[in-house]
Amino acid sequence: MRIVVVGSGLAGLLTAIEASAAHEVVLVTKGALTESNTVHAQGGVAVVGPRPDSVVAHVTDTRRAGAGLSDPAAAMALAADGPTAIDRLLELGVTFDRDGGILCRALEAAHSYPRVLRAGGDATGAEIVRALVVAALDRGIEVREHTTAIDVVLDGGRAVGLDVRTASGEVERVAGDAVVLATGGAGRLYPTTTNPVVATADGVAMALRAGAEIADAEMVQFHPTVLAAAEPFLVSEAVRGEGAVLVDDAGRRFMLDVHPAAELAPRDVVARAIAAQERAQGSPVRLDARRLGAATVRRRFPTIVAECAERGWDLAGEPVPVTPAAHYWMGGVRTDLTGRTSVPGLWAVGEVACTGVHGANRLASNSLLEAAVFARRCVAALDGEPADTSDAPDLVAGGAGADRPVVGAGRAGADAATGPRAVASDGWAPPAVVPLGDAPDAGPWTRADLQRVMWEHAGLIRSREGLEQARTVLASFATPSLLPDAMLGLETSDVEDANLLLAARVVVAAALARTGSLGAHQRSDRSGDSTDPPDSTGVLGSTGVLEPAETVHRVLVADPAGLPARGILSGTVAGSLALGLA
Repeated sequence: MRIVVVGSGLAGLLTAIEASAAHEVVLVTKGALTESNTVHAQGGVAVVGPRPDSVVAHVTDTRRAGAGLSDPAAAMALAADGPTAIDRLLELGVTFDRDGGILCRALEAAHSYPRVLRAGGDATGAEIVRALVVAALDRGIEVREHTTAIDVVLDGGRAVGLDVRTASGEVERVAGDAVVLATGGAGRLYPTTTNPVVATADGVAMALRAGAEIADAEMVQFHPTVLAAAEPFLVSEAVRGEGAVLVDDAGRRFMLDVHPAAELAPRDVVARAIAAQERAQGSPVRLDARRLGAATVRRRFPTIVAECAERGWDLAGEPVPVTPAAHYWMGGVRTDLTGRTSVPGLWAVGEVACTGVHGANRLASNSLLEAAVFARRCVAALDGEPADTSDAPDLVAGGAGADRPVVGAGRAGADAATGPRAVASDGWAPPAVVPLGDAPDAGPWTRADLQRVMWEHAGLIRSREGLEQARTVLASFATPSLLPDAMLGLETSDVEDANLLLAARVVVAAALARTGSLGAHQRSDRSGDSTDPPDSTGVLGSTGVLEPAETVHRVLVADPAGLPARGILSGTVAGSLALGLA
């Protein structure tokens, strides 16, 4: 088969590398090959370590951080497949930090045991990208840098390629038997983010326009500790894991009054507490790492120390100002445990995908592991696809139906009464349709306008009034045209803005639909599910199978409707957001 991979982070690079053993691969990336969210990852990769750590402990931590929303089968796949995925990264040349030949394992927030592997102290993502880029180039994979994916090409409802804008500004079609989205997240929905400029929700928007389902769109994680400076910079969770503390303007550890785990509470809890303290005192809180000792801080976090110094702060010698920032989208294109979406021939891995593993709040350092584990699962499933893709199975979970029931119930063309697409997993609610199009009088807008709306009304704290206002304002923004007569002079920023606007509407619609609070989704106007569920969620039952969490819900995208026509593709495809309430 000819496989088109979109994105060059860990998920995209590893998918391309593994697939190249048996398939022709084209890797399309919007920027340089080395530009992605992955390269900025500091903390590391969480993977189960020696006893007393265990797969069950990692699953339990993942589901507890996810506020009980994490899909148990997805969490088990992540934790159980993790060690093999790390072995593969080592084989491909990734060099993790060692002490006496033994892999170093750090403790991060909400982990029960030290299990976070790192590279270069705090440059884990950069090391992973370095090694995988070398491996990809060694394999002769066709790489198309500075090439913007515009939309998925459909033929009879099946993904058969990609329309792209090349580095020279021309629009071309890249044919493929399968398209794998590995485009990362949507941090640029917000004015302050840890994400690079390429994180503009491209994969989710393309999937929506192709008719795919989207899940958990309201679940956006805000990292608690970004240096509060003119040029923000992420201060890794690992700094708090090593012992740094958060203090108010009087030097008091305010997190002790918020959560039993204090600074090591789940990210959503810490982020909201920091924001509340900032409002109370009228200035940023401080992260104090002095108790670690200056030598330890400089040795353990050389990149962060240098970046802080460039901005006039000494992480090793003084408390530094920190503030929350948009960091990770737990929602994404709904997939099974092998990356299959509800559109035949379209796959998704990494942050762009939603397997359900992260639930309502991602556990620290699980994202890189997710990218590696599910990239390998995706390729294994692709290897099993028939050469004639017209006979390919439709969304059989896990490649054999063993992991959990199929994804895709409610999709256009599915038989509502019979067939695998009519089956929904426990905890995954059936879809309901919400239009996502422009208002009749929609007009011009700027990205800053969109980011301001999202930060004010769909950020750390949401309310019905604010979300309804955001929905109205976003509908008044005219979607940039991607029609053939608008192709002349089409810029990458036009495509990005169209994608960001669609993603913003998805987040707001999903946040309105979930009226209670859960994990990263906090509604000030309604109480709801606990943000820190009881220990019983995620434990093994008497049968040795994970008990379902008490909180059962899912937010999905189903039948296309309400979006402008995709003129550069064959046929007219629209999109809609489908929402399942808890």
